[in-house]
Amino acid sequence: MDILVDSNVILDIVTEDHIWYGWSSKKLAELSQHNKLLINPVIYSEISISFERIEDLDDVLPDSFFIREQIPWDAAFLAGKCFLKYRRSGGTRRSPLPDFFIGAHASVRNMSLLTRDKGRYGEYFPKLKIISP
Repeated sequence: MDILVDSNVILDIVTEDHIWYGWSSKKLAELSQHNKLLINPVIYSEISISFERIEDLDDVLPDSFFIREQIPWDAAFLAGKCFLKYRRSGGTRRSPLPDFFIGAHASVRNMSLLTRDKGRYGEYFPKLKIISP
């Protein structure tokens, strides 16, 4: 199974988050045994905020562990539709949220999503298989 790994799970491990480190590191280790783990440019970008140098970021996200995949065009279209729904329901952001691109990517590729942020993904991508606490 292909699993898109949300930035919050990776950041829990990188920052050794005192609440989520245990769950995130255990889940990532378990799932890596029999599944492909993927990230996309949005996830990469969100994680990059915690690093000064790209080399340090790439050390944390090795190609041997995380497959890097571009966001498909149909996922970008779906992200836009989700953003439209968000705006129509009173959302105030002016551009699509990163979660819309991440959820849409996992949805159109029929991947599971490993995340701690079940709420928004579940609301906008009801058929998406979410792995969360």
